[in-house]
Amino acid sequence: MLDITVQISASEYHHQAIVDSYANVTVLFADIVGFTAFSQLVSPEVMVDVLNDLFTRFDHIAEHRGLEKIKTIGDSYMAAAGLPVVVTDHADRAAHMSLDMLAAIQDFNASTQYPLNIRIGMSTGAAVAGIIGKSKFLYDIWGDVVNTASRMESHGTAGRIHMSDATRQALIQPFSYEPCGVIEVKDKGEMRTWFLNNRIVN
Repeated sequence: MLDITVQISASEYHHQAIVDSYANVTVLFADIVGFTAFSQLVSPEVMVDVLNDLFTRFDHIAEHRGLEKIKTIGDSYMAAAGLPVVVTDHADRAAHMSLDMLAAIQDFNASTQYPLNIRIGMSTGAAVAGIIGKSKFLYDIWGDVVNTASRMESHGTAGRIHMSDATRQALIQPFSYEPCGVIEVKDKGEMRTWFLNNRIVN
C-alpha cells in the first residue's frame, strides 16, 4: 500500500482559518494584582519562577474542572468553558475554577515569601474559537464575551470573582453571590454585575 502524507506549508495554511462558532461559553480572566510592582523588586528569574508556579497550579485546576486554557498574557491568565467540546454546565465549571484559583493563591502565599493576590472576571455568551494566521499557530477565542469577561476582571476587586449577569443566569449548580448593582463598565455602558462568593453544599 502506498503511504502518502500531505503536508500544508505555513504559506498555504494561512488561507485556511480553522474556526468554530459556539452559542454559549463562559470566559474567565485572572490578573495578578500588583505584579508590576512585585516584578521590580525581584530578579527576572524569580519573577518567571513565581509566574510558572502560579500558572502551573491554574493549569491543573483547568484540567480538573474541564476548562480550556486559552493563553497567558504577561501576568494574566485566560481560560474558557464550553469549548472545544460543548457542555451545558460551562458557567458552573468556570465558577468552580475561579473559586479554586482563589484557594490556590492562598496555598501559594502560605509557602512563599512573595504574597500575591488575583482579581478574576467572568462572562458568558456566544464566541468563535479556532486558529488563524500564518505562524505560531494558537487556539484562540473571539467575541463580545471575551471583552466583557476582561472588563469584569478590570472592574473587579482584588481577591474576588466579578461576573456578568449573563454568567449568574447560566449557573446551574447552587452558588452564593452578591449583587454589585448596576455599574458603568468601560466600552459597555451600564451593566448589572455580581460577586461570586462560594459554593453551596447541600
